[in-house]
Amino acid sequence: MAQAPKVELTGIIPPLVTPFDAAENIDIAALRAEVRFHLAAGVHGICVTGSTGDGQMLSVEQSVTVARTAVEEVNGAVPVIAGIIRDSTAEVIRYGSALKGTGVDALQVTPVHYLFQPDEERTIEYYRRITEATGMPVVVYNVIPYALIPARTVYRVIQEVDLVVGVKQSGGDIHQLADLLKASPSGVVLTAVDDLLYPAYLLGAAGAVSATLTVVPGLCVEQWNAVAAGDHKTALDIHNKLLPIWRSIDGPNMTMRIKAALAMLGRDGGLGAHPLTPASEAEKAAIRAALVEAGLLPL
Repeated sequence: MAQAPKVELTGIIPPLVTPFDAAENIDIAALRAEVRFHLAAGVHGICVTGSTGDGQMLSVEQSVTVARTAVEEVNGAVPVIAGIIRDSTAEVIRYGSALKGTGVDALQVTPVHYLFQPDEERTIEYYRRITEATGMPVVVYNVIPYALIPARTVYRVIQEVDLVVGVKQSGGDIHQLADLLKASPSGVVLTAVDDLLYPAYLLGAAGAVSATLTVVPGLCVEQWNAVAAGDHKTALDIHNKLLPIWRSIDGPNMTMRIKAALAMLGRDGGLGAHPLTPASEAEKAAIRAALVEAGLLPL
């Protein structure tokens, strides 16, 4: 059976936004700057073309451009994960095969979600076919609310598909995350339950890949290090700073809210792709208030 290439997925792994220019092309300069910013913050990995990166809107060519740019900028310093959000096994394999050529370390793959959910055996076969066709390590991205993969199926996928190296548990379901962590499968369990990052680490999560990390990677690295050092007062204090930030960016237009937050912090997340709804003035005010409360912006 195939053995997964060595890849260590642990700690703070921010999912980057995809900056677009006015013509809805990838703004490569802005993307490079964001990668450099995150590396300087001490992150342990980079994820591109996921939900926070509008991966569902990207062509295979755009996905390759983003992934290749990130890999070049990272230059081996940390692992790079590339997300795939497609609705058929064939399309995931097409994207995965193209992304393999960019030098990314792993793929992050959602289940199919429009319109009908496959059963357990087909879900396992889905990930097996993807890994066999691409030869790439895969993280199961368990995020789709109406196509959430049950914990027992995730266990089986990790145990039965050699190149599946872990799961990113999202969708706001701390109960499923707790079930996955209790089972302690051989693969890595990463959290994307943003309002409960701190307790997820205490329960044994190997790290996080979530939107809050994208906005304030420095604070998230500081919290991760505090937990590792047993400094729970600092970790809890940071949790209370992160929570309002997450509440302010959480919403149907999340990637646009994140880009608004980046702009307030002096970073360039680029424009959004049509028809994403820009952050409203009320949303921007809530974001600014959260950043002020966290001590990241002046009053």
